[in-house]
Amino acid sequence: MGSLKSDEEVEVIAEKEINEAIVYVNGVRRVIPDGLAHLTLLEYLRDMGLIGTKLGCGEGGCGACTVMVSYFDGRLNKCVHYAINACLAPLYSVEGMHVITVEGIGSHRRGLHPVQESLARSHGSQCGFCTPGFVMSMYALLRSCKTPPTEEQIEESLAGNLCRCTGYRPILDAFRVFAKTDDTSYTGQPSIGNESCEFICPSTGEPCSCGPRSTAKTGTTKNEGSCHERFERVSYSEIEGSRYSDRELIFPPELLLRQSAFLSLTGSRGLKWYRPLRLQHVLELKAKHPEAKLVIGNTEIGVETRLKKLQYQVLISVAQVPELNIINVTDNGLEIGASVKLSELLNILRKVLVERAAHETSSCKALIEQIKWFAGTQIKNVASVGGNICTASPISDLNPLWMAAGARFQIIDFKGNIRTTLAENFFLGYRKVDLASNEILLSIVLPWTRPFEYVKEFKQAHRRDDDIAIVNAGMRVHFEEKDERWIVSDASIVYGGVAPVSLSASKTKDFLTGKSWNKELLSAALKVLEKDILLKDDAPGGMVEFRRSLTLSFFFKYFLWVSQQVNGKIPFIDSIPTSHLSAIQPSHRPSIIGCQDYEIVKHGTAVGSPEIHLSARLQVTGQAEYTDDVPMPPNSLHAALVLSRKPHARIVSIDDSGAKSSPGFAGIFFAKDVPGDNFIGPVVPDEEVFASEFVTCVGQVIGIVVADTHENAKLAARRVDVEYVELPAVLSIEDALRSKSFHPNTDMCLRKGDVDLCFQSSECDKIIEGEVQVGGQEHFYLEPQSTLVWTVDNGNEVHMISSTQAPQKHQKYVSHVLGLPMSKVVCKTKRIGGGFGGKETRSAFLAAAACVPSYLLNCFVKITLDRDVDMMITGQRHSFLGKYKVGFTNDGKVLALDLEIYNNGGNSLDLSRAVLERAMFHSDNVYEIPNIRINGKVCFTNMPSNTAFRGFGGPQGMIIAENWIQRIAMELKKSPEEIRELNFQHEGSILHYGQKLEHFTLPQLWKELKLSCDFLKVREEVDEFNLHNHWKKRGIAIIPTKFGISFTTKFMNQAGALVQVYTDGTVLVTHGGVEMGQGLHTKVAQVAASLFNISLSSVFISETSTDKVPNASPTAASASSDIYGAAVLDACEQIKARMEPIASTRNFSSFAELANACHLERVDLSAHGFYATPDIGFDWKTGKGTPFRYFTYGVAFAEVEIDSLTGDFHTRAANIYMDLGYSLNPAIDVGQIEGAFMQGLGWVALEELKWGDPAHKWIPAGHLYTCGPGNYKIPSLNDVPLKFSVSLLKGSPNVKAIHSSKAVGEPPFFLASAVFFAIKDAIMAARAEAGSNEWFPLDNPATPERIRMACTDEFTTKFVTSQFQPKLSV
Repeated sequence: MGSLKSDEEVEVIAEKEINEAIVYVNGVRRVIPDGLAHLTLLEYLRDMGLIGTKLGCGEGGCGACTVMVSYFDGRLNKCVHYAINACLAPLYSVEGMHVITVEGIGSHRRGLHPVQESLARSHGSQCGFCTPGFVMSMYALLRSCKTPPTEEQIEESLAGNLCRCTGYRPILDAFRVFAKTDDTSYTGQPSIGNESCEFICPSTGEPCSCGPRSTAKTGTTKNEGSCHERFERVSYSEIEGSRYSDRELIFPPELLLRQSAFLSLTGSRGLKWYRPLRLQHVLELKAKHPEAKLVIGNTEIGVETRLKKLQYQVLISVAQVPELNIINVTDNGLEIGASVKLSELLNILRKVLVERAAHETSSCKALIEQIKWFAGTQIKNVASVGGNICTASPISDLNPLWMAAGARFQIIDFKGNIRTTLAENFFLGYRKVDLASNEILLSIVLPWTRPFEYVKEFKQAHRRDDDIAIVNAGMRVHFEEKDERWIVSDASIVYGGVAPVSLSASKTKDFLTGKSWNKELLSAALKVLEKDILLKDDAPGGMVEFRRSLTLSFFFKYFLWVSQQVNGKIPFIDSIPTSHLSAIQPSHRPSIIGCQDYEIVKHGTAVGSPEIHLSARLQVTGQAEYTDDVPMPPNSLHAALVLSRKPHARIVSIDDSGAKSSPGFAGIFFAKDVPGDNFIGPVVPDEEVFASEFVTCVGQVIGIVVADTHENAKLAARRVDVEYVELPAVLSIEDALRSKSFHPNTDMCLRKGDVDLCFQSSECDKIIEGEVQVGGQEHFYLEPQSTLVWTVDNGNEVHMISSTQAPQKHQKYVSHVLGLPMSKVVCKTKRIGGGFGGKETRSAFLAAAACVPSYLLNCFVKITLDRDVDMMITGQRHSFLGKYKVGFTNDGKVLALDLEIYNNGGNSLDLSRAVLERAMFHSDNVYEIPNIRINGKVCFTNMPSNTAFRGFGGPQGMIIAENWIQRIAMELKKSPEEIRELNFQHEGSILHYGQKLEHFTLPQLWKELKLSCDFLKVREEVDEFNLHNHWKKRGIAIIPTKFGISFTTKFMNQAGALVQVYTDGTVLVTHGGVEMGQGLHTKVAQVAASLFNISLSSVFISETSTDKVPNASPTAASASSDIYGAAVLDACEQIKARMEPIASTRNFSSFAELANACHLERVDLSAHGFYATPDIGFDWKTGKGTPFRYFTYGVAFAEVEIDSLTGDFHTRAANIYMDLGYSLNPAIDVGQIEGAFMQGLGWVALEELKWGDPAHKWIPAGHLYTCGPGNYKIPSLNDVPLKFSVSLLKGSPNVKAIHSSKAVGEPPFFLASAVFFAIKDAIMAARAEAGSNEWFPLDNPATPERIRMACTDEFTTKFVTSQFQPKLSV
């Protein structure tokens, strides 16, 4: 025990106290009054009108809210710049600091910052919602670096930022030009796959003059100037950091001179916020408020208050207490203050690594590696060491290491008495630690490791970057020589993720002590460990078998690692077989190399040119406006939904008294208040706006509350008490099949040939049967669902601005619900921050709910869903179950397919029948099957209604097909590629629904891809690698796709547009399509510009609005460029024809002069264009027709490497070839391909939905567990293939679409299944080495759990058989 002060010396320390906060925002001084402690920095910034900082998730998981914070650090005597998540930062935590948002570094009007300019020019912004966050992460890195950062530092700085559109490659290319390791990019070495050997600029991905001079090929555009020179920094100082522009904001001089002061401030609902500046004051405050929470980065408390709805009355910010921020390097170890940020700790550990003897820093190395993958940079910049410890999370990445390394925690009470406890004794139970209410954690003492002492970290998560662990571990062993032999003198084996606390394997530790380190020890220790770490079958978190196997795999890896470390240093220790070294080889990830190969076929001034997105410059500056950014007038209201908490129940009573007494309450509305019809639906009106008597899923809307703020509305909604009588629930496809629960009129069949006769005949040498489960997928558009509704003329009209792919659907629903004619309802959409199908129909029911209070109260009402609510209630990609029976010859020729296919429709039909139809159309993928029968049904389940998602059922049908193709290959011991090639369809093939294949370019794509990736050589190299590496395996695959272009519902294949030419020669275009990042507006503008022979800058695309273009189909089915481009072309041609007589009279110097002359001659310069897709139609009664206008073809090669001990994997290469005809904009199309591929990679390998269903009984019935970025993982930058190549087929015009182009949005998505089948190829190699060569099921997503458990070995067989199938929510 020690003491900071004696009892007599304890006194109240007087500090200067202030009750207002000073902060600078983009160079402007702001005084923040008292009473706002409940606000986050994000809420404050957005209330100020700084809308560039976005709310994407509210839990620090997506990076859309990233800003840079600067403050003067007196200890370092310099200004510190770092990126933070504004959505988690308490407003008062930035007092005395300078906050810079994306608006502060550049704007469309005053000029872009080089970071913004590079991103815009590189096609690194599609929907644009995530873009400001990426810009600010990069900007903060540049400002904080004394020298230009390395590429590795750039990638690390972006780990906390997510993008759902681009696939990350163009973002990396844009930022790579700021790296100091540019040499490889500027040495003139061509990008991989660039056959013309031209220099490809790492910024733009196009031939340019950055590198050695080269001649650009015909039709390409050379960039002027060197990117490298353009983005060189202009200065660096300790105060300002790096500056790339003379116009950058300086650090405010006032803040340099200003002394920090004690803050005592308040917030709503009695919240108190303190910021003491001395340790003694912290202790006094803790003594006065024992229940108070200490806050530093708010990364835990912020999530608890938002997601877990916990309320804390007193918060004490200890981020600026010097005694808690110490870092002392002593002879005994490293003393780390509890408030030290993780990024600071990382820096000091790296410094120590260089300065101290190697044998002393084994613990430091382990901590460095674990912190690297701990979280995104923004979180590490504010999260503290002590906060992570005291949270006592059972999956903390660091606590097992503190315990294993023998760290000591110093604890101080309010009297100043200090006691010390070992880390391994500090954690008492789930989120319980050895701290009394009058104590706080003072510091951590990490001892140096001794000679022959080895500490190692382990972690396995769903995703490598910024993800919580499934299981982690810290392990330590110390050797000493005794009686002429080396034995283990001390050891520590600690696991996280296997118990309510970080758990020490004490029996294993005791067993190891005193023994020699050899194979016998390993074998025996594994047996002890198996019984030492016990996980119950129903353990929270599930994945029990996987977690059990990881405990053994980690120890095995540790044994091998230690053996390698001591090899040559300690005699008598067994050397590791060379083939086993792969188990412990550190994963080094080189920088991503991208290559884009396409021809430019120009048509007029703009069509065919790789123009940047029209809104790119607005998006990179944060000036692009989304629905939630629209300013609201005074007295506007915010809405929140009252949601069902039961999957199936009868509503007995609703008590809304608690809501009515809530602060700011303005109204609550239920089914009885709907002025018109309460039933809605895109196809069948089977869904209630507000549940009236029964609820049929968790998250079904029961009512809507409006209040003066978003938070008050949510609070009031939570206070509505609904009493239920629960009813039996159907929670999966299997449940539905057992209870025969199907949506009415969804039984469908497609036939070709005679399946039964073929099976009964002797034609089939082999017949196989099996099942394929296909997982769902969350859309995870970065912009949450949002609608702003208001009345006009005292309720005579209703207008709305919505984030939707289908404004007409919103117009229709609202008119129906309010009982108004559609002519009095207007829906407008400027742009949306990603949609992917999730905003086609499921956005409309939110508008239908919000319009009721708006109409009845005659006011503005906005509803914006929180991320967790959005994910829970708006539906996902349909999960599927396919049951197949396939007959084939010994050569591998497929003769017959009998397929039963089911999808999980949820509690309303929505678009589920159409999704199933497309799945049935695509169930042949690209294969000729003489006899085929497909039966399909839509299952009714008590889940939120599933809906459209990129591919619309096509990928699910095709992945089922590729599963049985691969099984045929295994049966015949042939390669899957050989079976695929043998069964390809051909020009003139008649498909199973009667359509004839025309312009079938797949064989050409297949051939070019095989040559490009040198498939046979790579196959040999992979086999050679697998032969010499026991625990790491590589796999490869080539996958083809054929995607039909058109809505399968005929009437939807129509489009309208309004084009207006003004007398200054500019053109205004309005059409029925929605811009959601896919570049639709850009392509349409190119069509108009080329037709009038004017520059692209002369064309402006207005917002999509139902009062300009009526009855528009949703922006979906990949057909929007085709149909809206054609409609605009029609309108432009009408105007051009009217102008022609005037144009023929003389030569006009400009289009403006011609337009003015036409106006003077009273020529109508406005036209409505229309297009209806010809020659399509399908009759389900006969099962025959031509549902598609044409097909888009593609092929993809993928190579992966898996760790068979943990299930970890990475994609070494992806090579994509697609036929897009003559692309309207090849740069945008390449971006669509890369983005679709990465989204598809998430579907096949990362993103797993976990519902409360029979497979996951530890989750409450019907509830979604994976409802945010914390536990639902979309691909991050670290998941991009190391070599990522995209090529477009040359010289292949498409005669069936505008300017010979082809649709691109959905077709590339399925190509990511090449990664899935490459993973399966690698697993097969691992299983073969274990002597298991039989067929095995692998469901998608192929998560680390599924990969690891499929790799049968001595560790998995202790828990499961070789046919084990991890559970999947379908």
